[in-house]
Amino acid sequence: MGKKNLDKIWELISHRFVSHPWHGIHIGDDAPNVVTTFIEVTPTDTVKYEIDKISGFLKVDRPQKFSNIVPALYGFIPKTFCDKKIAERCMNSTGRTNIVGDHDPLDICVLTERSISQGNIIVPAIPIGGFRMIDGGEADDKIIAVLRGDEAYAEWKDINDVPKSIIQRLKHYFITYKQIPGDEATKKCEIDEIYGKEEALKVIEASMSDYHKHYGNLEKVMSKTALKAIIYGLELEKEKTE
Repeated sequence: MGKKNLDKIWELISHRFVSHPWHGIHIGDDAPNVVTTFIEVTPTDTVKYEIDKISGFLKVDRPQKFSNIVPALYGFIPKTFCDKKIAERCMNSTGRTNIVGDHDPLDICVLTERSISQGNIIVPAIPIGGFRMIDGGEADDKIIAVLRGDEAYAEWKDINDVPKSIIQRLKHYFITYKQIPGDEATKKCEIDEIYGKEEALKVIEASMSDYHKHYGNLEKVMSKTALKAIIYGLELEKEKTE
């Protein structure tokens, strides 16, 4: 079975089954400069949704607490993973030690002047910066991006172009979105650095590298597994006829 046959099988599978948002959606040919983004939560949501890592369906994480409603489209970049390389960048930048990756896909906020009230969608986004966030000892970077083709925000090429009021709003959300008044046991979220486009692209590349190291090429692994299963099946049929 040649490569063309395997590619055709994967094409047919994509026509029959919905891809897992984390593992099955292509990050984009021009990544990290332009990335495909899967949106989990919108500014109109009063409940925080997140992807179920096993099934790929959205699940209810928790009701939004008090006034901390996400001020932008919020989701993740497919085929990224926050592990050793992300943790290393965090420690090298902040001087901290014993930081680990959170083992989640890389989070991203997408700014747009358009009102998008539905999650569970994919949008093309152009990264312009990010937050170096640490959540309970875990590196939890938040990439800031603009919707590709957005007429109002297209001129924002770097985080420095974004009005400070918007940056403060995003920063406040992430620092407080897990806090519950009176609950001292709540993990503390900290933003140690606000970085620009150049570092954001490097963070995305690091998360892509972490993903490849942890998961490898899933299509290649699954193709090999399928071939082994076919060969095994043929051997069983051969035994029956002998």
